[in-house]
Amino acid sequence: MFSKSCEYGIRAVVFISSRKNESPIVKINEIAESVEAPAYYTSKILQQLVKQKIIGSMKGQNGGFYIDENLKEIRLIDIVNAIDGDSIFNGCGLGLKSCSETNPCPLHDRFKKIRGDIKDMLLKTKISDLSENYLNGKSTLKKPIGKIRK
Repeated sequence: MFSKSCEYGIRAVVFISSRKNESPIVKINEIAESVEAPAYYTSKILQQLVKQKIIGSMKGQNGGFYIDENLKEIRLIDIVNAIDGDSIFNGCGLGLKSCSETNPCPLHDRFKKIRGDIKDMLLKTKISDLSENYLNGKSTLKKPIGKIRK
């Protein structure tokens, strides 16, 4: 559903948010390791979020990324829009370029509802809530080890 960049971005911001009480500035290597993403790639994604003023960064030997206290109410939709744009809310479920109300694809009406539900969830979900779940052990930022049984 989200691009790989967006997935890494969300996981990285959740991790940074979870660390704000422990260490307000988090180094890129620690972030990348914690979300199982390449450090250079993660750094590029986080720089995008810095430009969008979603997170902050500090350069130098003690530098890294942080979440300003004013930004503690960051919503999931803010990160998705900054990295992937709004195409998830406008795109066709079958990938057609001309799908619309007047020229709908076979999935149009069903997919429109799903897009609306996703947008609503992204609007209502705060990064602080996700990081709280992560801190409490109710969620993870890493892929499970081994095969998942169905």
